[in-house]
Amino acid sequence: MFFALLAKAHHEILLFAVVGLAIGGIDDVIIDLLFLCRRLWRKLTVYSRHQRMTTATLPLSDQPGRIAIFIPAWREADVIGPMLRHALASWGRQDYRIFVGLYPNDRATLNAVAPMAAGEDRLILCLNERDGPTTKADCLNVAWRAMLKEEARTGVGFKAIVLHDAEDVVHRDEIRLFDVMTDRFQLVQLPVLPLPGQGGWWARAIANHYCDEFAESHGKYLTVREAMGASMPSAGVACAFERQTLAQLVNPESGGPFDPASLTEDYEVGLRIGNIGGRGIFVRMRDSDGNLVATREYFPDSLKDAVTQKARWMVGISLAGWDRMGWQGGPAEWWMRMRDRRAALAAIILFTAYLALMLWGVLLLGSLFGLGAGFTPSPVMEALLWINFGFMAWRMAMRALFVGISYGWGHGLGAIPRTIVANIIAMMATRRAMVLYLRSLIGRPLTWDKTRHRFPDLESPA
Repeated sequence: MFFALLAKAHHEILLFAVVGLAIGGIDDVIIDLLFLCRRLWRKLTVYSRHQRMTTATLPLSDQPGRIAIFIPAWREADVIGPMLRHALASWGRQDYRIFVGLYPNDRATLNAVAPMAAGEDRLILCLNERDGPTTKADCLNVAWRAMLKEEARTGVGFKAIVLHDAEDVVHRDEIRLFDVMTDRFQLVQLPVLPLPGQGGWWARAIANHYCDEFAESHGKYLTVREAMGASMPSAGVACAFERQTLAQLVNPESGGPFDPASLTEDYEVGLRIGNIGGRGIFVRMRDSDGNLVATREYFPDSLKDAVTQKARWMVGISLAGWDRMGWQGGPAEWWMRMRDRRAALAAIILFTAYLALMLWGVLLLGSLFGLGAGFTPSPVMEALLWINFGFMAWRMAMRALFVGISYGWGHGLGAIPRTIVANIIAMMATRRAMVLYLRSLIGRPLTWDKTRHRFPDLESPA
């Protein structure tokens, strides 16, 4: 009796999983085919006649201007000093100012930055009126107000605002690239390439699954999104906003263009710029050495920090973003927003798939002891299982391809087993995100639930 009920439960759970996985698989394959078609078309029609542009051949801006870089910092004493020294050395005497948002109760970070700012006119400290942590958006608004004061003091307006985090390894050519591209576009996003993990195998697996996801997302998905004319979401780092466009989003109550109630203010700003008619672009360009102009940084390498970070993204984009940003735009925009917001549902479908696999093992074991008939799929179920197997093989091949292009083929092949690590993190993050979101619905405010950061030793040969 028990195994009969278990078999029925297994059938229903498996049916939900295979249908959900099939829908997601179709969605992913369409994106892949669009990317491949676009790549082939550009190779035949554009790159056959014109050489790919690099930052070495990039012309100067027709209207050069000063660039503002916003860096929100809460408990970043360990990384903010090396990051700023590297940025200042990389960008040299180009026309920019770095605004670092700080909190009065974060004395360690203040002590790390203040001596550098004392003799450096390109580095400006922005002290929040409130103790931290508030939200990242609130800290960015403090930098915005400091930028307005700097414009009033010098009489020089800023052309664009660039976002970076305190652990970012910036590229030397990005300031000039942003200066050129913001002549035509209101949002410019450069690739983000996570640095490969270090330490034990488990820490490396967790850190490297970010490499896998960003290699595919910033190598394919954002390219397709831009080609379809959908709004370009900001990644929060390595992105630039045209100054006058960003000013249109200013809310007098919050004192800036970023919504303090949001945990993913960068993502929302990208969509809001699209809502008002602004154009976004994703730029993959190489420098004179053949390296991609991108921001590199370490991502979390512990399970706790990875779950915390993914849960924050999920709350802001997949859950709260649903009711905050709505469904503006046309069919392409709706499709892209649905893909953004499917993370929580996708994790639930993954959980049911793993649960169905475990129940199948129990039923198989029971059948060996004569306790049941085991699992015999119907023709429709068997067809769906084979279809999903094909989608899974395709997905693994595409991920290995994009990761291999960015990090080498050894790393690309490693992305296949790391998919299990990514799935575990996604399922755990979904549970945490659901709890945080439900708490916010009953009045508990969302706060800056940040993770620990590291900055690489740039003097090391590695």
